[in-house]
Amino acid sequence: MRIAIVDDEGSYINQISEICRSFGNEKGIFMEIKAFYDGDSFLSSLPSFGVSGYDIVFMDIFMGSTDGVSAAKILREQDSGCIIIFLTSCGERMPDAFSCHAFEYVLKPAEEKRITEVLSDALKLIPTESKYIDLYSDRKTIRVSADKIASVVTDAHYLNIGLADGTAVRSRMTMPRFIEQINGDPRFIYINKGITINAEYVADFDNSCCIMENGERFPLRIRDRLKIEQAVRDYNFGKIRSTQKREKE
Repeated sequence: MRIAIVDDEGSYINQISEICRSFGNEKGIFMEIKAFYDGDSFLSSLPSFGVSGYDIVFMDIFMGSTDGVSAAKILREQDSGCIIIFLTSCGERMPDAFSCHAFEYVLKPAEEKRITEVLSDALKLIPTESKYIDLYSDRKTIRVSADKIASVVTDAHYLNIGLADGTAVRSRMTMPRFIEQINGDPRFIYINKGITINAEYVADFDNSCCIMENGERFPLRIRDRLKIEQAVRDYNFGKIRSTQKREKE
């Protein structure tokens, strides 16, 4: 998710940036945040054509030469889809702000709870393309799109994470921690002790094995075999219905 914060006070930029990153970590969404200290520099950063590229813009109203409402009106001429959230210490320009089709209006000093609530509401309108998983590998933390993870297998204190392109990442992590990071993503199904697969990459089932698109075979937990197969079918059926619904809309 791409977020711009436009405010002439660095303390507010830092505060909102921290809240956004914390929210993103909780939801499994990578937050790309850019800060601007006035409306002019923000407008100068916008592409000469096409949409702005931002999902959310936090915009202070009272700034230098180009105030927040004026900057928002110019932004809105170019991008009708991004979510504008105004920040201000008083509410006297609220009518002007909402003339830009603003999503919300947050009074300063903003409380973390208030910003988090606004982000949660905004998230419902933004099609999040992917969750991201933080993996510690080779003495550094790397961020991997959940879309690209095909399988996860426990190996002592590590996880061997198979990616869709055939490569693998060995990460010092427990399976419960991985499950926590995917945050209920229905694609990931626990099929046996220490084995989780992504239903997107399941090709078939053969007796007591799950066969992946790359040919890998993983043993199923025998007593739950039918339940696991049904979970994969349910996921794929739900994906088809969702696609058909979007096409009709």
